[in-house]
Amino acid sequence: MAGVLFEDIFNVKDIDPEGKKFDRVSRLHCESESFKMDLILDINSWLYPMELGDKFRLVLATTLREDGYPDSGDWNPQGLETEGSRADSFEYVMSGKVYRIEGDEAAVEPSSRLAAYVSFGGLLMRLQGDANNLHSFEVDQHMYLLMKKIFM
Repeated sequence: MAGVLFEDIFNVKDIDPEGKKFDRVSRLHCESESFKMDLILDINSWLYPMELGDKFRLVLATTLREDGYPDSGDWNPQGLETEGSRADSFEYVMSGKVYRIEGDEAAVEPSSRLAAYVSFGGLLMRLQGDANNLHSFEVDQHMYLLMKKIFM
């Protein structure tokens, strides 16, 4: 899909392992099913409560437009009403920016690992794993995080 940087199904392995720091925020520690990526993600737990063992689909995209064309980065609900939005099929959406990439950025070996750090208005994410899955991430890149729980 055009505009999608990363997509996978994640399992919640731990919640707030260092203790709860804020009333409305939980830090999830997750592992992806297909790519075995490690995810640490802060979410607003009042808006979107998660429990240990929950599964969710995670998509990281550069645009909310279904056609993959770049958006302005500003929320414009009028344009999305006519064109459709990726957000329509998800339950939890955040907008943020990549602020750091760690690891060997020029790595081409399959065993090399990268970590991408994104801030969603202070809610932080670290996605870490095989460099091949993070090759399209760049510092200062704007992105959307989209989540939807999967019920078995």
